[in-house]
Amino acid sequence: MAFGQLSVKGRALKLLAGREYSRLELQRKLAAKEPDPGEIQRALDELQARGFLDEQRVVDSIVHRRAGRVGTGRIRQELQAKGIDAERVAVAVASLNATEFERAREVWRRKFGVLPEDAAQRAKQARFLAARGFSGEVVRRVLNTPDDE
Repeated sequence: MAFGQLSVKGRALKLLAGREYSRLELQRKLAAKEPDPGEIQRALDELQARGFLDEQRVVDSIVHRRAGRVGTGRIRQELQAKGIDAERVAVAVASLNATEFERAREVWRRKFGVLPEDAAQRAKQARFLAARGFSGEVVRRVLNTPDDE
C-alpha cells in the first residue's frame, strides 16, 4: 500500500461514514479497486464484528427515508437489490403494509389532489402511483375514495 492510499477497511469506513451500506453493497463498491476478494471479506468480517455493518440499520434507514414517497413494492425491490436477507425484507414489508393506503393517499394528494375526471386522468394517476411501487388494489382504493374521507 502506497503512502496516502486508504486500506480496504479505510475505504469501507469512509463509505459507511456517509450512509448505511449492506455487506453486498460494500463488497461491490470495494471490488472495483481491490483485486483480492479475500482482503475485502476479511475487512468486512471485521467491520461486521465491530458493529459498523448492520443489515437491520440498513433496512431501518431505507424504510425511514423512502416510506413517505414510495410503495411497499418499491421498498421490497430496493432491499432485495441491496442483498438483505429475505426474512428481514418480509418483516419490513409486513410493517409497511399496514400504512400502505395512507402513504399512497398522501403521495397522490401532494401530486394531484383531485380525483380524476376522465379515463385519461385516471390512467395517468394510476400509472404514477403504480410506478411508485403501490399495489393495484391500493391504487384503486385511492382513486375511488373521495378526498374528504
